[in-house]
Amino acid sequence: MEKEFKDKLVHFVQEALVEDVGAGDYTSLSTIKEDQLGQAQLLVKEPGILAGVDVAAEIFHQLDSDMEFEQLISDGSAVRPGDIAFRLKGNIHTILKGERLVLNIMQRMSGIATQTSKYVLAVAGTKAKVLDTRKTTPLLRFLEKKAVEIGGGVNHRFGLYDMILIKDNHVDYAGGISEAVKAAFAYKKLNDLGIQIEVEVRNFEELQEVLALPTVDRVMFDNFTPAQVQEAVAMVDGRLVTEASGGITLETIADYAKAGVDYISVGALTHTVKSLDLSLKAKLI
Repeated sequence: MEKEFKDKLVHFVQEALVEDVGAGDYTSLSTIKEDQLGQAQLLVKEPGILAGVDVAAEIFHQLDSDMEFEQLISDGSAVRPGDIAFRLKGNIHTILKGERLVLNIMQRMSGIATQTSKYVLAVAGTKAKVLDTRKTTPLLRFLEKKAVEIGGGVNHRFGLYDMILIKDNHVDYAGGISEAVKAAFAYKKLNDLGIQIEVEVRNFEELQEVLALPTVDRVMFDNFTPAQVQEAVAMVDGRLVTEASGGITLETIADYAKAGVDYISVGALTHTVKSLDLSLKAKLI
């Protein structure tokens, strides 16, 4: 687990436990001896792609470094009902304290990984890669984008700070594509920013304008049909990285991929997802 991700996870777990546990897990404190040991296992209850096992291990070890965590299935694996992802052995209070946090994360991440894997499968055999977006749950983006990776997708920019992405509102506020692009290059040079510039276009006229300007890194075709994307890709002729976006579904993504685009961004990977059904089953030692 990379350091930046782990640092975010440590902070997230601390905040999540404050929210959930507060002054204490009074149910466990009142019904179970504090030094009592137990076991538990993570049960898969529906088919999908598992994600968040490594996160679960880190959470339980943050809660109690003595917790025994036996991983049986790795992130990215296809699972089916009855599979056991991991087993725990340790303090019962710790198991119960981490139960809902781990389930909430793993169910959400596994749902995203499962959804992503379907889109990735739909574009198999083409050069297109499936991208996520910033349409994520606030403060959970690092986990949701990790789930996209686990499902076989590719992360787009993480936030507003790691790419200049000139979209329709930027163009309209700036007074046009030419004005926005020229200002972006000037700002990037002035501030010595080593980040890419991408421009969203809404029609062929805007695409022609982008192609006549100093070369940006990527162009996004927003709400183009597959036929229009194919024509736009031909116009770009390899000069820029190409991306299709806007209302692309599991039913239509293959047509966009066959149009020859490099990337296809899909907000539904993270904003419209059914969590995978998982359960943590307890057992006394």
